[in-house]
Amino acid sequence: MVDEGAKDKLKGKAKEAMGKMTGDRRKEAEGKMDQAKGRAKDAMGDAEERAEGMKDSQRRDEH
Repeated sequence: MVDEGAKDKLKGKAKEAMGKMTGDRRKEAEGKMDQAKGRAKDAMGDAEERAEGMKDSQRRDEH
């Protein structure tokens, strides 16, 4: 499975670079937004993994 956060960050880096090369401030801003979206997805994934780990830990403690 492709890491969606990494995919968005990579796409954003490319857009930002293209915007900088062409002087397209809008494309550069879109790239920065894509990168932020990728970081947010990564953070959500990390939080979900921690929550799942805590849930598994509680199950082990109950038995």
